[in-house]
Amino acid sequence: MPAFVIVGAQWGDEGKGKVTDMLAERADLVARYNGGDNAGHSVQLGTERFALHQIPSGILYPECLCVMGNGMVINPRTLNQELDELASRGVDISPRRLKLSDRAHLNLPHHQALDGAAEAALGKKAIGTTRRGIGPCYADKAARTGLRASELRAPKQFGAKLRAALEEKNRWLQNVYGQAPLDVDALVEEYVAYAERLAPYVADTTTLVNQALAEGKRVLCEGAQGTLLDLDHGTYPYVTSSYPTVGGALVGLGIGPRWIAKVIGVAKAYSSRVGAGPFPTELAGAVADHIVEVGHEYGTTTGRRRRVGWLDLVVLRHSARVNGLDLWALTLLDVLTGLKPLRLALAYTYQGQELHDLPSDGEVLAACQPVYLDLAGWDEDITAVTRFEHLPAAAQEYVRLIEEHTGVPVGLISVGPERKQTILRAPL
Repeated sequence: MPAFVIVGAQWGDEGKGKVTDMLAERADLVARYNGGDNAGHSVQLGTERFALHQIPSGILYPECLCVMGNGMVINPRTLNQELDELASRGVDISPRRLKLSDRAHLNLPHHQALDGAAEAALGKKAIGTTRRGIGPCYADKAARTGLRASELRAPKQFGAKLRAALEEKNRWLQNVYGQAPLDVDALVEEYVAYAERLAPYVADTTTLVNQALAEGKRVLCEGAQGTLLDLDHGTYPYVTSSYPTVGGALVGLGIGPRWIAKVIGVAKAYSSRVGAGPFPTELAGAVADHIVEVGHEYGTTTGRRRRVGWLDLVVLRHSARVNGLDLWALTLLDVLTGLKPLRLALAYTYQGQELHDLPSDGEVLAACQPVYLDLAGWDEDITAVTRFEHLPAAAQEYVRLIEEHTGVPVGLISVGPERKQTILRAPL
């Protein structure tokens, strides 16, 4: 069987966790291909809610093998915490079920310290990172100075290499940022213990995933963040440091494009983002408060209130293009109930010109004004609807307009957090 790729189509937080969880029920292997513990995928299983940060969403299915791919940056401390949390709730987290790529880079304490120091130094110009060390870790990867998960197999040698890295980064913290140094001895002791625990999980996952595909197994590729946070195709510099787009799945897992059968773009029925950066359809006031509270728009990882706005079809067209999307999975449609009028951004205006494509220049995007189409909206509760034709006529029109203006069919509509609160319009 070929691979299916799930990508976020906006600024992250689109509801990928639920969509991945649903599809993982039929998958043999779920592989996460980018990012680190700055991601937060929420999965509702009955009355229980699971917040996953590095471990793939398929972990809740006992027969599903989960892979943390080489494109990820792994925080050993928070991975240990996540393993303990899942184990305490009865989830099998043994190395039989979870594999960590030996090529994945390690996100270590000095990365987090440098991330926080750099953001503080930028002041009002800060990017708004989660301060989880993601950017500095990927920077070390690009500079060829990072430590990879393969090092965990030899804990003592790993400890010596970590000590050298901490001592070097302490000089940066003290001399460049005026920060207190990290406690090298204590951190080396702590992280050697993590290495001893995590070593059994480390594997050549590139070979593992390719073998699974060659054997006809069903592989689901799970991305973190969203297209508008992609290092190349997002709202640079207010982006993440990896590739949440479909190309990131190929590089981040080490598979060829011939294996990709379908790319599913996950999009909210409105827009949201965390941190700084241009956001043309951003809302304030009562409508924004309604969306935030009904949609529970607070970061899974940071707890920060998200910025929210109307659905931006310029953004969705861009995502459909750069990812080659086959289907939309539209989430949180129920949050829009009662909002009248509903607005869809069809285009932008900039200096008297109408733009239908996303500008690459962040300053241009920040100066763009949306061109809105106003819709009537609906009042009916749709959280129990399971068939598209049973949605209010206005909700059906909303979905069809998304399809019309992006050229991509909507195959799945989520109307609530639980698995059963889903409308399937096309086979996924």
